[in-house]
Amino acid sequence: MPLHLRPFVRWRCSIVLASLLFSCAGGEHAATVTHPLPAGFPHFLVEPDDVYIVKNKPVTLTCRSTPATQIYFKCNGEWVHQDDHLIERTVDPATGLPVMQVKIDISRQQVEKIFGLEDFWCQCVAWSTTGTQKSQKAYVRIAYLRKNFEEEPLGKEVALDQEVLLRCHPPEGVPTAEVEWQRNEELIDPKADPNFFITVDHNLIIKQARLADTGNYTCVAKNIVARRKSSSAAVIVYVDGGWSEWSKWSACGTDCTMWRSRECTQPAPGTGGKSCQGLDLQSLNCTSEQCPQTVSGAEDVALYVGIVAVALCLTLLLVVLVLVYRRKKAGLDADVADSSILTTGFQPMGIKPTKPGVWAPHRASRCIENSHLLTIQPDLTTTTTSYQGTLRSRHDMAQKFSVSNGPLLEPLPNGSQTLHNGKLPGEPGDFVSRLASQSYFKTLPRDTVNTSYGTFNFLGGRLTLPNTGISLLIPPEAIPRGKIYEIYLTVQRKEDLRLPLAGCQTLMSPVISCGPPGVVLTRPVIISMDHCSDACPENWAIRLKKQSYEGTWEDVLLLGEELVSEPYYCQLEAETCRVFTEQLGRFALVGESLSMAAAKRLKLLLFAPAYCSTLEYTIRVYCTDDTQDLIKEVMQMEAQLGGRLIDEPHVLLFKDSYHNLRLSIHDLPQAHWRSKLLTGYQEIPFYHIWSGSQRYLHCTFTLERLSVSTCELSCTLCVWQVEGEGQSFSLDFNISKDNRPLDSDFLLVDNSTPALAGPSAFQIPYLIRQKICSSLDAPCPNGSDWRLLAQRLKLERHMSFFASKASPTSVILDLWEVQHFHSGNLNQLAAVMAEIGKQEAMIFLVSDGEC
Repeated sequence: MPLHLRPFVRWRCSIVLASLLFSCAGGEHAATVTHPLPAGFPHFLVEPDDVYIVKNKPVTLTCRSTPATQIYFKCNGEWVHQDDHLIERTVDPATGLPVMQVKIDISRQQVEKIFGLEDFWCQCVAWSTTGTQKSQKAYVRIAYLRKNFEEEPLGKEVALDQEVLLRCHPPEGVPTAEVEWQRNEELIDPKADPNFFITVDHNLIIKQARLADTGNYTCVAKNIVARRKSSSAAVIVYVDGGWSEWSKWSACGTDCTMWRSRECTQPAPGTGGKSCQGLDLQSLNCTSEQCPQTVSGAEDVALYVGIVAVALCLTLLLVVLVLVYRRKKAGLDADVADSSILTTGFQPMGIKPTKPGVWAPHRASRCIENSHLLTIQPDLTTTTTSYQGTLRSRHDMAQKFSVSNGPLLEPLPNGSQTLHNGKLPGEPGDFVSRLASQSYFKTLPRDTVNTSYGTFNFLGGRLTLPNTGISLLIPPEAIPRGKIYEIYLTVQRKEDLRLPLAGCQTLMSPVISCGPPGVVLTRPVIISMDHCSDACPENWAIRLKKQSYEGTWEDVLLLGEELVSEPYYCQLEAETCRVFTEQLGRFALVGESLSMAAAKRLKLLLFAPAYCSTLEYTIRVYCTDDTQDLIKEVMQMEAQLGGRLIDEPHVLLFKDSYHNLRLSIHDLPQAHWRSKLLTGYQEIPFYHIWSGSQRYLHCTFTLERLSVSTCELSCTLCVWQVEGEGQSFSLDFNISKDNRPLDSDFLLVDNSTPALAGPSAFQIPYLIRQKICSSLDAPCPNGSDWRLLAQRLKLERHMSFFASKASPTSVILDLWEVQHFHSGNLNQLAAVMAEIGKQEAMIFLVSDGEC
């Protein structure tokens, strides 16, 4: 204790002793009764309040008490030196009691000494001749407001009267920042305009978008330190055109036609809205009574006779065609067996396409050297093809029949069936429009660029979105026999659908939709999609999310804690995720980092103009999640902008360290080029990247050449995370005649057919697949069963999942199919079967010439 406080020690001890004796005399009753302070006890007129240190300005704490003979401050348990107190003594004129006021100053350095351990606090203690009293604690904090918003609003295009949600998460600060919104630099006041509403978490809601609501919206955060403004988000309210009512029919003209019209004016399309769909002019033949022309005379009679004669000829021709068709159909029924063709052996023959160029180039890779081990099924494409031989016998080659478009197995009279190749009838837009018209599919994209679809039955098939890494495998028998489903697969655009992410969560995959939901499946289908997590699963808690019918997102699976009784299962590979599901719907992978060592894979893509005729030259650096669907989007967008890839894509690990990503350009030849960037580097905020919900994140470097004749460009581009990993790119090329083979097609090399139905969708022929399953499903005492197959294919981690299925071998082969569709080596599978000792499953042989 300081020397100046020692005179009060003896007095305080007597006060404490007296209070202890009082407590003992009073018993339990004294402990529960509150007594007012005696008249001589000090009480506070002014107590110190919580304060913030702004920049380097010290703050002052004040304490005033009466009656008081001494007042001293204690900060974080230590007495403040007497010399640091500013003391003022007065007398209360009303009571004549002494009043004492004390002030102390607290500097930023004092607070920073204990910063991070606990909050800095101070408290004053007042003495009088009869006792002591402590004031409330006053906390002293250093005020700040960070520069970067944790989430900024994003621009949107919305229809008239649609609700608009603009999100804003202000920068971290002390005290917590207040948030306000501006439209075109003018403050938005929800009280003055009730069409606006600001939520408790600072988001702005426009209840019903009006044309006047078009503008640039900015989120503004402020506290006592600073005022920050987010990037502006452009909101465009558009109006789709509506048709007016049809006009009345016109009078019947001389050509026996009357007309009516309507206009696209209710409302007229505006601000980029769609024009009206359908006809704006309609005609109708008039009846004979309304038509001013009359038909009479010998010429008219001859005309009628001619028409009747032509009609009779057409009728006779139609009857002949029907008879010929029925006779051929009867012959076909006699030769084609029923569904037993799928369970009996047949010798596949060479297939001759009816038109050149039918076969996809990658199909040639399916011919294998040791073709005597496995039978290669005919590849049935959507183009009409024919092959020699029936499906009934291995040796009877006398007949021919055609494989045409339509359902895979179309019932014929007398129980016979014809094998067809699946194809969705109608135009692509009709299919998507039909789905989108249902209530659950209102968010289904109406463009068919990112959608594949097909018609499937129990033979199964495959849907693929080329150049996205996204596919859906429908195994044989997944669709019940007798059922035919129209199934679609699409990838959702991220601005159309926002997942609720919290804390350290991040979107790690595209958002995939397959459907229609609610269809009955007897076996799980397999969804394949890319993910962007690092190769360290111990750093992550990865969940599979599914959107419910009500639109909410639910956790249906936590990787590593799968239950075989659930309808979902997941295999996470280095860059791909395989999702087994018995229910179609909308899915996404969401990861939550368990440590700051967790990292996402980013793909860095560098683009520049393909042609440049001005002094300015721009280099755009995209930082996107390392998934093929996002890379495809960037490629397609740059192709529209006239950009080209100027360096091979690079992978960057982005850690959950809350540090931003920085980009800078160096080593420009000063004699020929200069950078127009005013700062040393550019930054992309951490949250923009980590959330995974923002597309096309990039920085643009604008360079200026000092002469139009300068074409050689050499520089170094650096991309790094503060206290994290970085990449540098050495660029050296001619901007006018760059002949390096780097363009938008560099990564878009997937020529997969979007929809394959039936046997053509699988590497393993249907018959051989059945033989393998029947041979390995039954448990074998020496272990030569499906368990050994899983071990040989390095799938032993999923043993419990396989064992829960009626046919474990079939599920293993499904997984092998999705992993090896493009590069599958049937030799490898045959060799594994030979190791297991199940060569008898490979009983069908073909020669090299038939491959």
